[in-house]
Amino acid sequence: MNPAFAWSLLLAAAVVVASLVPLGAARSQANFTIADLAAPRAMADRLPEWGLRANWAHQNSFEAFTLFAPAALLCLGSGVSAPLAIAAAWIHPALRLAYIGAYVANLPPLRSACWAGAMVCTGLLYLEGLKAVLAAAS
Repeated sequence: MNPAFAWSLLLAAAVVVASLVPLGAARSQANFTIADLAAPRAMADRLPEWGLRANWAHQNSFEAFTLFAPAALLCLGSGVSAPLAIAAAWIHPALRLAYIGAYVANLPPLRSACWAGAMVCTGLLYLEGLKAVLAAAS
């Protein structure tokens, strides 16, 4: 088992948590109060424009993580050692972090490139994991 997949999974989860930083900053500018905890999505109307993008980036972080985590676990559990898969595992969290920054900064081409690159990384992990499982089964 290659620990790179476990570490990348941990880093990817940390990126999801890190996506709260710009969202928290935006909420502080929207006069967030304890009462907002009853309906946190309702306060989106009070967020500045960049804060809305931070909120969307935060939500997308969860979506991306739900695709990436099983792929990393598949590689971890099936003993993948392909350098391409290991590189993809490390690159994914970096691209996701850059995605958040690009989204909040309103840089659509960079944001889209980061999103696409991270999706390719996830796809590579699934492919290499599947290849390892099929090789072990034969």
